[in-house]
Amino acid sequence: MSFCSLVGIELKKIRRSKILLILLAPVIMMWIPSIVNSQMNFDTRDIPITPENNFFIQGFMGMVWFMIPASLVVCTVLLIQTERSHRGIVKMLSLPVSTAKLCLAKFSVLILLALIQMAMTVCAYYISAVIASQIQDYNFILEPLYVCQNALIIYAGAIPMAAVFWMIASLIQSPVFSVGIGLASIVPSVLIINTKIWFAYPMSYPFYLLMVQYGRATQGIYNTHIDWLPWLPAAAVITVIALALACMRFGASERR
Repeated sequence: MSFCSLVGIELKKIRRSKILLILLAPVIMMWIPSIVNSQMNFDTRDIPITPENNFFIQGFMGMVWFMIPASLVVCTVLLIQTERSHRGIVKMLSLPVSTAKLCLAKFSVLILLALIQMAMTVCAYYISAVIASQIQDYNFILEPLYVCQNALIIYAGAIPMAAVFWMIASLIQSPVFSVGIGLASIVPSVLIINTKIWFAYPMSYPFYLLMVQYGRATQGIYNTHIDWLPWLPAAAVITVIALALACMRFGASERR
């Protein structure tokens, strides 16, 4: 069975699930306050940033720091627990397909769901920007190329984080502990991005990238330089190690 076929099977499994609603709910929750409090984007407190950039950064900040990582944690556990609760993973393991391929197929679905949520976030931004523009009689709408480029960069930065969450869910049988560890690991990211070892903590990547963009929008108040070294090698190593451990432990309890 090809890898694409396995991914297709996994997508069929979640077609009738409520995962998409789980992804949509935080998007709505984060952008409604941006509309209601749109007038606050004019109060920049002497920070040299335009209201439209402020609207974009503030709206994405809550999503990038907590909502997107939290959604990944929940979706990761749901993808694994759905198989365990219906004994589906036992049936999949009985197929003449390597466990690693099954694991990576499920992980591919996870990052596809993350991409869908990012697309929802971009759509919600434009809807919110249009409404806020009408309310405040000011154009909050940024160019699509700028918005999509930043959204894709943040999404790419979230992949190592997703790999770590996938590893945690594969290693820990209890969904409560898995969710708890995943959510707890999100909180320190705000502090870690200001340290010299931020590149060693994947949960801080999306927020770090947004803060770099914030620095550019505010003309250098925050660091505007991305330290590609040692970030990219560290991100690649962390992703590979996390996925390797996940593949080794995926379905371990069911194979006993």
